[in-house]
Amino acid sequence: MLYALKIATRYVTANKVQTALLVSGVAVGVFIFIFMSALIGGLAEFILSRTVGDISHITIEAEETDPAVLISPSGHVLSVVERGRTRTATLAEAATWLPLIEAVGGVKAVSPQINGSGFLARGAQIAQVSVTGVEPGRESAILNLDGYMIEGSARLGSDLIILGSKLADELSLKLGQTLRLESSKGVTAVLTLGGIYHTGNGGMDGGRVFVSLTSARTLFGVPQGVTRIEIKLFDLNAADATALRIRALTGLDAESWTADAAQLMEALNAQAQTGYFLKTFALITIVIGVASALLLSTYRRRPEIGIMRAMGAGRGFVIFVFVTQGALIGLMGGVSGAALGYLALLPFPSRDAFKVGTLPMDITQGSYGLAITLTVIGAILASILPARAAARVDPVTAIGQ
Repeated sequence: MLYALKIATRYVTANKVQTALLVSGVAVGVFIFIFMSALIGGLAEFILSRTVGDISHITIEAEETDPAVLISPSGHVLSVVERGRTRTATLAEAATWLPLIEAVGGVKAVSPQINGSGFLARGAQIAQVSVTGVEPGRESAILNLDGYMIEGSARLGSDLIILGSKLADELSLKLGQTLRLESSKGVTAVLTLGGIYHTGNGGMDGGRVFVSLTSARTLFGVPQGVTRIEIKLFDLNAADATALRIRALTGLDAESWTADAAQLMEALNAQAQTGYFLKTFALITIVIGVASALLLSTYRRRPEIGIMRAMGAGRGFVIFVFVTQGALIGLMGGVSGAALGYLALLPFPSRDAFKVGTLPMDITQGSYGLAITLTVIGAILASILPARAAARVDPVTAIGQ
């Protein structure tokens, strides 16, 4: 085997120009494979970060209670009874569940909230808004308010409110101004504008305000518990499995973000399939190039092959020589292409620094090891046909040529 490896190495180095061209062709194919892997993977990460990065990966919402129903002895519904005003459905024992949820593996942050709707007023100007009450210190647990603040601070106090830039422009608001927020329950609170954020999402920037959990309790009449628990994970792709674990642990109806993102998942799957096709074509190009070069090498070395056969070399030995030659070419081209791909991807920003208008290349998803492995395997497979052709050479005929 060592002798066969020596012969294969000599064949590879005998014609340096031809070998250099062949290795360069393989390297280009590997470079395309790595580039496409980084582009497709980075694009998927960018899309997910822009659509799912600032939302809850798992959500637990309080279930509405059905009103009491009076039924006659004959089984007919007589009336529906509602005592007092409509009550907000709550997760009354949220304080007990939060430590259990935070202890689940993969959970990055948990945000207990009270959500509702209301009207924000300043003088004669009124705007309908969605109100989110969060615990002070957890303002950026789900939505990165700290990163989106353009004025003021994301820190919430009992008398502070944070709103979006679009809403601030519509109401001509400035930091420190006093606002009146009336909830859908008819409760009014006077709050001070403590911060303005800008996410780039018109619906959020123009209609969502944040207050402290204490203020939300007063506004929506929730003395204890919360209406919603939002959970963020380190790996959003593990949301389905983690939601099942939380359900089993708490008995709460934990819903993964994927439940309402079927179209997004289909688009990402289609994008991934496109990437697989492009990378497959790159590998096919490598295989065709290696096979063509080795067939030519086999034809040119027929006399040498004939001498080896005449000296007692078996067909297996000849096959091993040419398969080894193909593997060496694949290895050199694979390593060269992987190194070239890595260097080409270095100038691109990391996945945490993706910006709109730039190519979202993710250097960590270049699949370097996979590219080299598949290239070597492809080169070996490509060399089998030329190797078998070489093994069938008749020694007498070959030497006579």
